[in-house]
Amino acid sequence: MTIETLASKEVYRNRWMTVREDSIRRPDGSTGIYGVVCKVDFVLIIPYENGRFHLVEQYRYPVKGRFLEFPQGSWETRADVPPEVVAAGELQEETGLVAGRMVPLGHLFNAPGYSTQGMHVFLAEDLSRGEQKLEHEEGDLVRTEVSVEAFEALVREGRIKDASTLSAYALLRMHRSLQAPGGAAGAL
Repeated sequence: MTIETLASKEVYRNRWMTVREDSIRRPDGSTGIYGVVCKVDFVLIIPYENGRFHLVEQYRYPVKGRFLEFPQGSWETRADVPPEVVAAGELQEETGLVAGRMVPLGHLFNAPGYSTQGMHVFLAEDLSRGEQKLEHEEGDLVRTEVSVEAFEALVREGRIKDASTLSAYALLRMHRSLQAPGGAAGAL
């Protein structure tokens, strides 16, 4: 059973997204509309070294607040670039870090109820330091490092609210145990 698209029209477009309205028919024969936000996929990078995550914090205008999250982004004007290349670029841009190894963890949809956008999640390891190359829109971005335990505490405190960051963390936990031999928390 699927929903059939009867007609589709673009109702808004800018550099970052397109919004379309689709007339649809449901499997039971009833009709309706769907508003769909079309955005290119983005990458999310989990920079990890020595038991610590590198996070970024910036003001997020739609929710009027500053929150911590894993580095992430897209190259809207270069949608044909492979995700691992975008991930390496975004990591250096936002944190100044260069990964010696970039491990793909998976692809998830960001908000499939209204958007086509997905995210490619990477674990960045063997990190070396360089300079940040922030874009104009990222001028207020701040970098920080936290332990695995501190990361989880920040989630509980509401300082990390980004669903992309939390779903990427869940992927990481499925790929690697966060329990060191003997039950000590914090090791990947």
